[in-house]
Amino acid sequence: MLVYAGIDEAGYGPMLGPLCIGCSAFALQQYDPADGAPDLWRILSNAVCQSPRDRRRRIAIDDSKELKGPNSAATHPLRHLERGVLACCLASGASPRSDDGLFDHLQVRVPEVPWYNSSTPLPLAHTADELRVAASVLRRALAGASVRLELMRCEVIAAGEFNRQVEAMRNKANVNLCGVMRRLDELWRRWPKCHPRVIVDRLGGRIRYLRALQLSFPEARICILTERPALSRYQLDQAGSRLTVSFVQHAERQHLPTALASMIAKYVRELMMLRLNRFFQAQLPRLRPTAGYVKDARRYLIEIKPVMKRLSLSPSQLVRSV
Repeated sequence: MLVYAGIDEAGYGPMLGPLCIGCSAFALQQYDPADGAPDLWRILSNAVCQSPRDRRRRIAIDDSKELKGPNSAATHPLRHLERGVLACCLASGASPRSDDGLFDHLQVRVPEVPWYNSSTPLPLAHTADELRVAASVLRRALAGASVRLELMRCEVIAAGEFNRQVEAMRNKANVNLCGVMRRLDELWRRWPKCHPRVIVDRLGGRIRYLRALQLSFPEARICILTERPALSRYQLDQAGSRLTVSFVQHAERQHLPTALASMIAKYVRELMMLRLNRFFQAQLPRLRPTAGYVKDARRYLIEIKPVMKRLSLSPSQLVRSV
């Protein structure tokens, strides 16, 4: 059996909203790990593809940046992300009817701040029947290939916690990196006897990850398999257990578990931003929503300043320091 997992983030650059770190893991019962990384797009081709414009109406699973539509589009900007994430949830046995239900399935801990204290009914861009049909097709493809979608996760790091971690680590890149290490630890603990193979989208321009792995897994013996711009790969051994992790440039385009992790992280972040905007628009009905990126976030912060003052809300809990 091969445990094949992926990790990716969404929201590393914005000034408002959380950093989200997504993870997905598949178990391939009849796959020999010696054959290298499987092509799950090919193996599950009856149900999934990478193009959101597939004529067969298969589920698009790809880099979230390729699937998130513009807010000005005629169709809902989250429709492809939502279809992929919720169909995968349904295929793995969950039936979220709201973002709270989805967050429970993904083990998201919602930050305890006022602007995240609401709930959004799901789905946003599809009917429940449409998603059930897509999930049924995916479920059959998984079963036919002896593949199981074992895990979907997302960690949400809101601005207040993000700022505390940046202060402690002196670098926001390390906040992201430590989040990745927590996901690696979860995967290894869950499958200690299965030698998980984990594909992580490369973190910026970073090529070397040995020191971070040593700090996160101090009891492990770590071997550098390769370190080059497109791929850094490490093998970790500890107490008779092994994990291989690869940091890959543009991993979401090459490895389906990483693409699904990217979609999970982005969809969760978008749902969190819906909550944030809903809170402030309730106070200022004419307020235009924000995606949280720097230029528009500055506009947004100027407009909500009276609300922040009137409700005694802490800017350090809302706005990232870097």
